[in-house]
Amino acid sequence: MKTKLIFVYNADGNLFSKTIDFAHKILSPSTYACNLCSITYDNFGMKKEWAEFLRKLNMETIFFYKDEFLKKYGKQKTEFPVIFIDKENSMEVLVQN
Repeated sequence: MKTKLIFVYNADGNLFSKTIDFAHKILSPSTYACNLCSITYDNFGMKKEWAEFLRKLNMETIFFYKDEFLKKYGKQKTEFPVIFIDKENSMEVLVQN
């Protein structure tokens, strides 16, 4: 089985949350609660440097909003944002806020 990186944002994926998050990042970026969002996206989409980094990785990358991740994997003993490494269906925290 291929190793995967699973990225989980500290944000919910519904339209209301996305809209509030978008405004928050513009109006008060220093108080925004998701450092992973800041690293990967600007106000116009995925950062070019980040997209290039992901292309160069030799592993699958999966992105979740917090609510989507919890729905799929259930409650985890972790804080968000978080990056997991999944090796043969064994997830371990790689990087955490």
